Amino acid sequence: MIDWLRNAVQEPSVAVAGRTLPIALRRHARAQRLTMRLAPDGSELRITLPRWGRTMDALAFAEARRDWIADQLRKVPETRTIGDGERLPFRGQELTISWQAGGGRRVSHDGDVLRAGGPRESLPGRIQRWLEGEALRLAADDLAFYCERAGLPPPELRLSRAQRRWGSCSGEPAAGTTRRIRLNWRLVMAPDHVRRSVVAHEVAHLVHFDHSPAFHALLARLFEGDIATADGWLKHEGRSLYAVFG
Repeated sequence: MIDWLRNAVQEPSVAVAGRTLPIALRRHARAQRLTMRLAPDGSELRITLPRWGRTMDALAFAEARRDWIADQLRKVPETRTIGDGERLPFRGQELTISWQAGGGRRVSHDGDVLRAGGPRESLPGRIQRWLEGEALRLAADDLAFYCERAGLPPPELRLSRAQRRWGSCSGEPAAGTTRRIRLNWRLVMAPDHVRRSVVAHEVAHLVHFDHSPAFHALLARLFEGDIATADGWLKHEGRSLYAVFG
């Protein structure tokens, strides 16, 4: 019994749908209660709890919600294969990967085809780097556009590989820190209006670092599309972006 308890605390997990799902615990100073979510790729269960929260409380919390966890696992999209003839989402469309062993290693975009040669085993990594380059190029154009609309100088832009957040804004000139916006690179696979809505959202945060009425009013002025539609796409389809390069 003591060994079981020790293992449960050191390597927390929950048995769901015939598999053992690891639990990642995060204690947060501002947390008032336990909250739970599934990693986008279904690899782990993430529980946030107050600083004073016990690991055993988190385990009981997960056990009591196994039906919910199982339902979320069923919604995780099947991982896509990156290889010759496979389809790859890009800007809301689908590209067909064309790989030839004797071709060059460089990835090139030709209409609805993504061409590459070189070693087969390094193909996924090279395609991901191409996507990240496109993500940075497109996001930089988006950022310049919305900062001009807001009358702001463009902040530093970086890509992120976050598992939860699509974008973030940090830094404060008054405090001597660099303003920086991070965009999840996977947004390059989403429709353009979805990616642009996230950039506009973060630009609005450069002025209002909250979600106050003033923030939403500014966002509505900056973004040319319908925010609710873009948010709805991320809510219902965003997880599918983790089916590639999971």
